[in-house]
Amino acid sequence: MTETVVSTRKPQPGAAVLVEPPGATTVPRRRQSSGGRLRALDGLRLVAALMVAAYHYGGRDGEVAEAWGTSPKEQFPTLHEYFAYGCLGVQVFFVISGFVICMSGWGRPLKSFFASRASRLLPAYWAAVVLVTAVFALPVVAYEAVSPSDALVNLTMLQMPLGVDRVLGVCWTLWAEIRFYALFALCVVLPGANRRRVIMFCGIWMLAAVMAENANMPLLDIVVMPEYAPFFIGGVGLYLVHLDRRDAYGWGIVAVSWLTGQHFAVQSLWHAPSADGFSYRSSLGILAVVTFGFVAVAAIALGWLRWANWRWLTVAGALTYPFYLVHEHLGWVVIHALHRGLDLPSGVTFALTAASMLMLAWLLNHYVEKPLTPRLRAMLTKAR
Repeated sequence: MTETVVSTRKPQPGAAVLVEPPGATTVPRRRQSSGGRLRALDGLRLVAALMVAAYHYGGRDGEVAEAWGTSPKEQFPTLHEYFAYGCLGVQVFFVISGFVICMSGWGRPLKSFFASRASRLLPAYWAAVVLVTAVFALPVVAYEAVSPSDALVNLTMLQMPLGVDRVLGVCWTLWAEIRFYALFALCVVLPGANRRRVIMFCGIWMLAAVMAENANMPLLDIVVMPEYAPFFIGGVGLYLVHLDRRDAYGWGIVAVSWLTGQHFAVQSLWHAPSADGFSYRSSLGILAVVTFGFVAVAAIALGWLRWANWRWLTVAGALTYPFYLVHEHLGWVVIHALHRGLDLPSGVTFALTAASMLMLAWLLNHYVEKPLTPRLRAMLTKAR
């Protein structure tokens, strides 16, 4: 959810992959792409973000019910059951992230990799934390803002391990992303990315993840993230497939990741049918959405969606991260104003809320990310 989708590039001269002897560790030559960007991946990221937004606006109870005045189950008697599957957009994000981080970290020194990730994440994140904190502090807003101390801690992105109240509800996924970046940086980028090292990284991480599931070791759970590791690993495997569609190890990593990923998703999100429950997610429905994420990224990796090369997809990809950051909590404020303040119908309110959050995302991208991201990257790259 947090990556800039850029064109694939050949490993830089002098990188470890180019000085290895011929054999299994050498990355095959990449097929030439007709397009400069993987624009279909940009579009898929926006689809995943809209899935999550549908879940937050109409697929669950809680604070959003206060915004609507009643449960979204009453606002969307039929659609709420489909909106409930939108939370799986996060798993789709993680598959995309695995693909893009492997692509962006290949042939790049650790300092450059860190600068790229930090400059991509932080400017929009800082702006979103300040904006949501300020809006929630307004007397007319019914939701309670976090304390000033907790708001300051949120600027570090370390509120989850510190147990501090979150300004942004979605920031728990950023904590998972940061841990993935750290693992990939230490195990792959620092020693130098090559095919053998990436395969070993995926295999060891997957083994550690399945062992951690029943080890009852909280620290191990924090590090290896058993519930989400298969999705990151699957994305990395799909990047190997992107390099060479005949790579049996790459396909094996993808297959094992899909099999274990769907297990963890069903285990955490399925629940038995209940008249008192908000909605019922079937195991088949969860499996279908997880499979969609893997198949969609695989289609992009194999070049099947190269025809989707429209420039507006690049804009869509640029809006995804700021939209993801602000859509939930600020969306509740907009829903309350439109539905309860102006008495607009539920469907119109839903559409206008999503559109307003996309417009806000454009403003954050245009006035925050575009000017600050390159400056922060340059500062971090030049710093000793």
